[in-house]
Amino acid sequence: MKFLVVDDHAVVREGLSAVLRGLAPEATVLEAADCASALSLAAGHADLSLVLMDLTMPDAAGLSAVASFVAAHPATPLMVVSSSEAPSDVRAALALGALGYVAKSANASTLAAAIRLVLSGEVYVPPFMAQAAAEAHTAPGAADALTARQQAVLALIRDGVSNKEIAYRLGVTEGTVKAHLTAIFRLLGVTNRSEAARLARD
Repeated sequence: MKFLVVDDHAVVREGLSAVLRGLAPEATVLEAADCASALSLAAGHADLSLVLMDLTMPDAAGLSAVASFVAAHPATPLMVVSSSEAPSDVRAALALGALGYVAKSANASTLAAAIRLVLSGEVYVPPFMAQAAAEAHTAPGAADALTARQQAVLALIRDGVSNKEIAYRLGVTEGTVKAHLTAIFRLLGVTNRSEAARLARD
């Protein structure tokens, strides 16, 4: 396996690299301190298993680093590791194509579990998003927090469509549908299809 860690703080890169090596001792871990270096490394290593990237980089303000990387390397899984715990940042990162979001306040075991989940093809959404979603339920339009594709999946769930049929209609795999469901459940603060469908109908 081969990983790329992107953060402008050396101590953070070292910590993330240690977690990755703990998961896969034989893995190669590359490091970059800015977005430009990350893009250059990724261009020379098409076999990257996963990229861990900070939300804001010295040469890329806001979410532009994530957007630039996903646009340049759409087939490479990317997970954000950030000090920000703002729900809007989580939603934006996932909407841009990140497959996971872990706050830097999380412990090593949480990060490791998130990495395993993303490597298995699913999406990791931090637990604090459930509280944000619960608070959002006090106002109409909680589903607006979802990406366009997640809203499409939710609409089909509301209509009682199976995962297999959703995959067929959207032109994706069942694994991708399951990943969307995981993200939808976390973002809406529900635990199953029935609760999600009921919320979508409200």
